[in-house]
Amino acid sequence: MTTTFDRLVLEPRRTDEPLARPTRSTETQAAQSPSLVLMVLLASAGIVVYAVFLLNPDNRGDWLPYSMVIAAETVLVVHALLAMWTVLSAGHDPRGFTFHHAQDRLYDVAEIMRDRVENRPQDWQVYLADRPVTIDVLITTYGEDLDTIRRTVTAAVAMQGRHRTWVLDDGRSDEVRDLAAELGARYVRRLSSNGAKAGNINHALSIARGDLFAVLDADFVPHPTFLHETVPFFADDQVAFVQTPQTYGNLHTVISKGAAYMQAVFYRYIQPGRNRFNAAFCVGTNVVFRRAAIDSVGGIYSDSKSEDVWTSLMLHEKGWRTVYIPDALAVGDTPETIEAYSKQQLRWATGGFEIMLTHNPLSRRHPLTLDQRLQYTVTATHYLTGIAPLLLLLVPPLQIYFDLTPMNLTITPLTWVLYYAGFYVMQIFLAFYTLGSFRWQVLLLASVSFPIYTRALVNALLRRDQAWHVTGSKGAYRSPFAFITTQVLFFELLAITTAVGIWKDVSNGYPSLAVAWNATNTLILGGFVVTAWREGRAGRRAAREHAAAERDMHVREGSLALTTGGAA
Repeated sequence: MTTTFDRLVLEPRRTDEPLARPTRSTETQAAQSPSLVLMVLLASAGIVVYAVFLLNPDNRGDWLPYSMVIAAETVLVVHALLAMWTVLSAGHDPRGFTFHHAQDRLYDVAEIMRDRVENRPQDWQVYLADRPVTIDVLITTYGEDLDTIRRTVTAAVAMQGRHRTWVLDDGRSDEVRDLAAELGARYVRRLSSNGAKAGNINHALSIARGDLFAVLDADFVPHPTFLHETVPFFADDQVAFVQTPQTYGNLHTVISKGAAYMQAVFYRYIQPGRNRFNAAFCVGTNVVFRRAAIDSVGGIYSDSKSEDVWTSLMLHEKGWRTVYIPDALAVGDTPETIEAYSKQQLRWATGGFEIMLTHNPLSRRHPLTLDQRLQYTVTATHYLTGIAPLLLLLVPPLQIYFDLTPMNLTITPLTWVLYYAGFYVMQIFLAFYTLGSFRWQVLLLASVSFPIYTRALVNALLRRDQAWHVTGSKGAYRSPFAFITTQVLFFELLAITTAVGIWKDVSNGYPSLAVAWNATNTLILGGFVVTAWREGRAGRRAAREHAAAERDMHVREGSLALTTGGAA
């Protein structure tokens, strides 16, 4: 039987095999696909043509709806073009000679044989430049259930390469403490929760002193080769961190599928493209840091709940290099409910807007390259693309109720549709190509999340502190409708508007584009309301079953107590 040791250490290299093997991941190969390049170029051309069409003064309609369309479409068009530019840069593979040379010499074969740990890869000492490297693996917890923590800690302890695993418990749970001891991990509990996750990590760094440290959320289970595939990059003294993607194993609901697929293109194409500009940023988990780099910026940034992006920005301003590899090396949980999704997106968006409003990346005061400035500007303003649908939702009602049209009425509906398709349909085709199919869940969430991002923008403007919430935490049942009041009100408004529009079209004797547009928006919001209703029904059923199980347990415990007492 071939063991891990045999495969990774003892297999002889062929004499004709070059030291730096030009391996490419599936994602990197896909990024260089001529078909993808062609799709990106066509989509970019469609974006430009659509923009020229909108900005043509001859096509301008009434000022109010036209201004709303221009404002929304400007955000969407600019971000789409910058995304196309980044995707075209995604063919760069960060694994070069230095990486492969370091990975080939990551372990001392003689030492492994002497210590007789061939079948215990977690005890193999890791070397870089022939020097031993100490590694800490930090698992942040804050109220996750024990089974989730157990899976992650068990996998982390067993990862290949000698390391120390730490459980950083901001939930102050004795059960988590006992679990860490049972699994062979070290346990850290702090007295306060200042700084949320960033504060938790910084506190642990005052105790753990490894040359490198990995950060894993409690719900991300690492692969055995997580360190083997990331640590060799640190043979380059300029590398501050190595980030791997977030991949998910809980795609069971409309929300979890939509939330996961929304990030798929980012992790497969956008982040790899940012490698070319030294602008790939940390996403908070599945990442390995160089301790010296973090010390150079005063620790993990703790004045924002988006500590990951802020820390990356500080490191890039210090001149450090970052690396992203698109290989899935840990599998975790994405939000499954509307509540979890809303809280996650609110936290992320607030952090992005904070950068936009308080640390403008385009400012010359910040020592970034031009490419880095543009990439961080995209990051800081990304969630404006989630507010844009709000403006576009309001345009059809203005036409139906007040006869205010965004475009010149002399334009035929077919002309509008052709230009519109040049932008939006090509975006859908591109998403279809990169994801392998059309993910309607992404369209659903992208269209209805505007209340979340609007609130995030207000939070950033007013400097409101955003409370920390665990993505996959389980708690008491709360109706999803408690989090989508705005979406429900908009659905009711659009449904009434569609009925009014149909009545007017029947009276006029011809259909209008505004009614078709409004009806489409009504269906999308209606789909989201139905999703919430189904989620609420399932949640109520689960809550009843849980309550019944607890009652049965109490009855059994009471019966046992009576039996024991009687026997005594």
